[in-house]
Amino acid sequence: MAKHEHVRVAVIGSGFGGLGAAVRLRREGITDFVVLERADSVGGTWRDNSYPGCACDVPSHLYSFSFAPNPDWPRTFSGQRHIRAYLEHVTDTFRLRPHLRLNHEVTEMRWDGDELRWEIETSQGSFTADVIVSATGPLSDPKVPDIPGLADFPGKVFHSARWDHDYELTGKRVAMVGTGASAIQIVPAIQPKAGRLTLFQRTPPWVMPRMDRAITGAERWLHRTLPFTGTARRGLLWGIRELQVSAFTKRPGELGLVESLAKANMAKAIKDPALRAKLTPSYRIGCKRILLSNAYYPALAQPNVDVVASGLREVRGSTVVAADGTETEVDAIIFGTGFHVTDMPIADRVVGADGVRLSEAWKGGVQSLRGATVDGFPNWMTIIGPNTGLGNSSMILMIESQLNYMADYLRQLDVLGGRAALAARPSAVGTWNRKVQDRMERTVWKAGGCDSWYLDADGRNTTLWPGTTGEFRRETRRVDLAEYEVLRPAVVEQVPTPRRAPEKKETVK
Repeated sequence: MAKHEHVRVAVIGSGFGGLGAAVRLRREGITDFVVLERADSVGGTWRDNSYPGCACDVPSHLYSFSFAPNPDWPRTFSGQRHIRAYLEHVTDTFRLRPHLRLNHEVTEMRWDGDELRWEIETSQGSFTADVIVSATGPLSDPKVPDIPGLADFPGKVFHSARWDHDYELTGKRVAMVGTGASAIQIVPAIQPKAGRLTLFQRTPPWVMPRMDRAITGAERWLHRTLPFTGTARRGLLWGIRELQVSAFTKRPGELGLVESLAKANMAKAIKDPALRAKLTPSYRIGCKRILLSNAYYPALAQPNVDVVASGLREVRGSTVVAADGTETEVDAIIFGTGFHVTDMPIADRVVGADGVRLSEAWKGGVQSLRGATVDGFPNWMTIIGPNTGLGNSSMILMIESQLNYMADYLRQLDVLGGRAALAARPSAVGTWNRKVQDRMERTVWKAGGCDSWYLDADGRNTTLWPGTTGEFRRETRRVDLAEYEVLRPAVVEQVPTPRRAPEKKETVK
């Protein structure tokens, strides 16, 4: 018999967003919650992405929770293994394991308007919850392009987020498809092993030097002994990035100096003018994600590497064919082609108040109220929702702001008392998104002359926040009840059964 459990809050996912939500719930005194995770361990994208060279491009002391500082980061930019270990440490430190439901993939969430709660179906039984916090993240479902002939390729095929560690690349002819954040870490890691490495590049990225170094034992001792020094370090890293934001959001024309630094970084390693021309972007720096690497360009300059300045068009047997007609015979194809960001698969599994799926509601474009709630889906909120991404700083800052909003949302429900739900007003959602999109127009992400994964099919940037992390924190500090409709259970009026009037007794006179 399938188990059933009712909780006040169900959190979906156990990456930074889900674990952060769990910690915040406990700190708010809420213990009646579960964290539903489809995999067999916590970690989210830092569990799934274990490809060679995988590391973060945000400094370690900023890419961690403010309430769980780690004085022992080994490097200024930490690798996947240490970040995953940090998330396991957070899970243990805040006693989250009893709340975890591992290997519980959520297959459907359906709103029950009569009971004012969510019915949740998972791969291991059903749950009901008063509130759902969806923290599945935008970088959780890999995107593999539909390439004609790929299904008949006789060699090995996998995505960077599903790395096959059992497949030996030594001496193999390898096609690397894509030049995003994953690919520029993978290429230097596998280039020395591969017999031949062919990189298929649709659009070249801007690549800046990576100011990475080992953190000394003395620094770690200082942060352990005097914790305020770690806090100060984090504050300095945050402040520098806050000052940079206006160039991306208000004055993209001032980014020319940064471009010249990136070109100098390339010129140092790439001496061949033809290759340099292939690798030089034609759009403004920052329009696509700026990548950090000291090893990418030197790897591309090696004799066993070819750069094809074109996307992959088709596969014919073991031959891969680029859009420009270039043909290459390969043994393995690795896709570094990103994730379903603006078309999140989780949206197909959420059924709202009118029986409408979230994917249907978002057909005209992904949008929400303050990156958290969606009209038609009461008591359902996202962590890392629409327009909460960042182009130049730490997502953990945005997550913590959304946790503030989540905490106040639950407080408001408590104040209302009894059974209640909050439903975002369509007018409030519309007002918020018009404001965000108006601000987006002058940013480099919209006006920088590129087509990036930040944009949806209609060219709207529904991924990034067009301001500073400080501004977003102010916008999400409190829940404004004027932006919501308060729902109560329907009261069925009890019509009293009419009582018969007493019969009059006739009296004999």
